[in-house]
Amino acid sequence: MTTHIQFSPGDYLAPAVDWLNTNLHGLFKGISQVVETVLGAVEGALLAPHPYLFIGIVVVAAFFFANKRVAVFAAVMLAFCLFAGLWIASIQTIALVSVAVLISVAIAFPLGVLAARVKRVDEALLPILNIMQTVPPWVYLIPAVMLFSLGRVPAIIATIVYGIPPMLRLTTLAFKQLPKDLLELGQASGASPKDILFKIELPTAAPTLLVGLNQCILMSLAMVVLAGLVGAGGLGAEVTRGLSRMEMGLGLRAGLAIVAIALLLDRLSRGALQRHSPSKLP
Repeated sequence: MTTHIQFSPGDYLAPAVDWLNTNLHGLFKGISQVVETVLGAVEGALLAPHPYLFIGIVVVAAFFFANKRVAVFAAVMLAFCLFAGLWIASIQTIALVSVAVLISVAIAFPLGVLAARVKRVDEALLPILNIMQTVPPWVYLIPAVMLFSLGRVPAIIATIVYGIPPMLRLTTLAFKQLPKDLLELGQASGASPKDILFKIELPTAAPTLLVGLNQCILMSLAMVVLAGLVGAGGLGAEVTRGLSRMEMGLGLRAGLAIVAIALLLDRLSRGALQRHSPSKLP
């Protein structure tokens, strides 16, 4: 007779999750309300203008902050989302990704700078980042759903967590690779640490930081489709609906709209940084 030894992590995690939901319910509810309020405000602001007006605003902003080609590209990508009949879902996705990326960068950037300057922090973060980038993306949704139920809140929290590792890694790499002679020159000239950071370190690290930002955006958009499985709405829900109903047209349009948004955000960020520091970027 063969004896099989089975190990179920759920037997150990379930009591911990129950304890958290019972004793920290108020905290999770408060976080949910804050996330819903912020996300709702961003969505409301983006959906307030007429689609044509919104496209015009983005085109003008792209022309001002980037260049003419990026402005034309933005118009084409947004027009595709509009005429594909997925405007509201596209705006919901843009809002979710924008909020998630901003929070991910706000967490990852200072941690990356700290890790580049403090070896112990870098050594402590390295195994954590290795694990985070090895775990499949849908696994992040499981604890988020357990703690925050279904909806947009677990989706955006999972997206934030999923987007942190690439930005953190590349921020650390960018500041580790800074030429020491430039830093010594800044110190010798009497520049303050603030001036060195904003006038020497950030411009020099801009290309690598840009790669980290792009990776963070792409990771966040990759989570969008999975987020549709937990009721996050947006284009992810349209992809899920197309798959579940075997509607190839809907699934294809939603998938192409996600690609369009990914390209749009990538070109906008790249174009803006190229315009402000063209000699620093590839």
